[in-house]
Amino acid sequence: MNFFKKLFSSEKKESLDKGLEKSKTSFFDKLTRAIAGKSKVDDDVLDELEGILVSSDVGVDTTLKIIDRIEKRVSRDKYLGTNELNKILREEIANLLSETHLGEETDFSIPTNKKPYVIMVVGVNGAGKTTTIGKLAYQLKQKGLKVILGAADTFRAAAIDQLQVWADRVQVPIIKQQTGSDPASVAYDTLSSAISQGADVVIIDTAGRLHNKINLMNELTKVKRVMQKLLSDAPHEVLLVLDGSTGQNAFEQAKQFTKATEVTALAITKLDGTAKGGVVIGISDQFQIPVKYIGVGEGINDLQVFNKYEFVDSFFK
Repeated sequence: MNFFKKLFSSEKKESLDKGLEKSKTSFFDKLTRAIAGKSKVDDDVLDELEGILVSSDVGVDTTLKIIDRIEKRVSRDKYLGTNELNKILREEIANLLSETHLGEETDFSIPTNKKPYVIMVVGVNGAGKTTTIGKLAYQLKQKGLKVILGAADTFRAAAIDQLQVWADRVQVPIIKQQTGSDPASVAYDTLSSAISQGADVVIIDTAGRLHNKINLMNELTKVKRVMQKLLSDAPHEVLLVLDGSTGQNAFEQAKQFTKATEVTALAITKLDGTAKGGVVIGISDQFQIPVKYIGVGEGINDLQVFNKYEFVDSFFK
């Protein structure tokens, strides 16, 4: 199977390449130093590679899987030169991630048999949650879909204001109440309005805090339960937004939020400003939840649908 067939437009691929530049440069700088003067992939090179992958935020468990695969390849092929290491890495990581069907979406399509399709967005403050909602709304609107936003992060006035800015920019309706209002009430009003207007997609912003998991879980459960009075299978998707620049902390947030609520998809943001892009590989491998979107820049088009093969191709190109 050709994992690295062209799936993105050249413009999107260029944006992905550019967004991963810091991660790629950091990785290859370390790798170049590690294999300097060495011609063969041996135990010393593999030890160095293990350290580089861990320090690139791929994560210990995923790193050990990758090293094991390369060791088997070295054993099978008898001799592998260090000049082949990049190609081998690319192939073995793609093979590892191909063992799950997660991360194979190619565009911003949503199921056509659910209308309105309800997306509930969760994540800590500062992870890029509101920006992701705005950019996702833009992409869905570009596909001709009618989108409505719900400002159910009523804990912070700034959260409501920020979502209003994005709603104005993208020119989609927003349903909101006063700061401190009941989030479930906002979600109910949003879904009720979406149904009456025949909207295709509803995106609900929720509280961006995790200091008390019990309160968060109760709040999110209530939001779901209230929406289900109008639409029995809502929400259809619970999207967790993670800040990729936090590296291993993103792993921890993913663990905490998946305990607090039923997360069905992940968005990993801010990859353009960090050398920690390897976290996407680790999270894709470790969590049985698809990484659906990645943020690779500040532009409105820089939220991309994640495709693991294109990502690996750009990271190790």
